[in-house]
Amino acid sequence: MRSLAIVTLVRESSSAISDHRSIERLQMAQDNYHQPVLEHEIVELFSSLPAGVIVDATLGGGGHSAAILASAPHLRVLGIDRDPDARAAAGQSLSGFAERFHIVDSTFAELHDVVRANAAFIHGDPIVGILMDLGVSSHQLDESSRGFSFRADAPLDMRMDPSKGETAAQFLTHVDQHEFARILRANGETRFAGSIAKVVLERQPKTTGELTEAVERAVPMAARRRGHVATRVFQALRIVVNAEEEQLSLGLDAALDELAVGGVIAVISYHSGEDRVVKSVLHDAETGGCTCPVELGCVCGAVHRFKVFKASAQLATPREIEINPRARSARLRIARKVAP
Repeated sequence: MRSLAIVTLVRESSSAISDHRSIERLQMAQDNYHQPVLEHEIVELFSSLPAGVIVDATLGGGGHSAAILASAPHLRVLGIDRDPDARAAAGQSLSGFAERFHIVDSTFAELHDVVRANAAFIHGDPIVGILMDLGVSSHQLDESSRGFSFRADAPLDMRMDPSKGETAAQFLTHVDQHEFARILRANGETRFAGSIAKVVLERQPKTTGELTEAVERAVPMAARRRGHVATRVFQALRIVVNAEEEQLSLGLDAALDELAVGGVIAVISYHSGEDRVVKSVLHDAETGGCTCPVELGCVCGAVHRFKVFKASAQLATPREIEINPRARSARLRIARKVAP
């Protein structure tokens, strides 16, 4: 009996070492691309779901998907991303999961088409979870040639898919000054939106450095708040160049339709504009658009399709923020689909 116990202990130790090494490899692949935010919360949420398919609608480097697949062998992942760098990184980090994942070159706004086109992978199984991790990844910010960041001078591009659409520099050649100011205000640049729009369009920047210089010229030193003066301008341009507002609305609607009854949708946003859209869409899905007085009950015939987990967004813990500062602005909202 003692020998059997020793053999069992050795086998368990070997298995634990193997699992630890697999986790280390996953962590290295994630760190080389983008550290997933709220990973523990996402894994805990999705691993509790029944067997089926998870749609990672913003695959990125595959960090969230790798963690889900490692923790939940009964799940498969259909990953969507329009960034070729992201798809390449995800292919590497998910390579150990064989037939349990499939990567698609698309956007979550085209989710209906993606699901239809990948029926062979889904194989009739229910879509039990959908994840959207919005915004720009750490890798995209760190890769200076992509033009997302003011940290280094580079061509003013900002496209998620560098092969499609117009660059930020091209957008600035034709946008109206009043419209550009409106875009800036919508993204939190209120007080100096007009002067920034005027100076930027006069100077017609072609690089991130030229854009930063134009913004600095428009905003007096004494009026600059904490953080980089050009942060919200870069964010606003990225959002409009990639049509992120339109993509988000379309993607959320498609996700709510494609999700199976009992399945969950989880959305991580990083600025107030995104979070307002997500909160509004999930609220309407929960209430069915009902505006009847609570004390009278619903008499308008609204169909309640979802149950929101909590009214307020879930935030990262202080410990996670310490390890991954990007988590500081993350807001997670979750809803479960219910039978009408």
